[in-house]
Amino acid sequence: MKDILIIMGSRSDEPILDDAIPYLEKFGLSYDKVIASAHRNPDQVSALAKTASQHYRVIIAAAGKAAHLPGVFAGHTTLPVIGVPIKTSDLGGVDSLYSIVQMPKGVPVATVAINGAANAAILAAQILGIHQPDLQQKLEAFKEELKE
Repeated sequence: MKDILIIMGSRSDEPILDDAIPYLEKFGLSYDKVIASAHRNPDQVSALAKTASQHYRVIIAAAGKAAHLPGVFAGHTTLPVIGVPIKTSDLGGVDSLYSIVQMPKGVPVATVAINGAANAAILAAQILGIHQPDLQQKLEAFKEELKE
């Protein structure tokens, strides 16, 4: 089982999501990256989301524009889903942010800043660190580094 699934709606999102990788590696977290659009590949996304708990512990899901991917994922799993809104040329990412942050009651998606993949990785580490003392120590050291 891997710690994190990073799923993005488009290959163009990958450079933004790659901002998460140094943090996942810093904290020693394993991950997979998948590109699958909630609109263009809905069956693939649904199947992946329905089986995610067999393979992962936390989901980082990113998409731009209509940005349904994090919410669709959250609708199919009980795993924590962290949504990363992607900056768009149309509305600067506000469209993505609104799409992700306005989830209905019962289908939560934790949402970070527009293009905030680094914070998504740190939040995922904090979620996983609740019951992992070694990871908690790495996070505490990281917070001390931020002070300097």
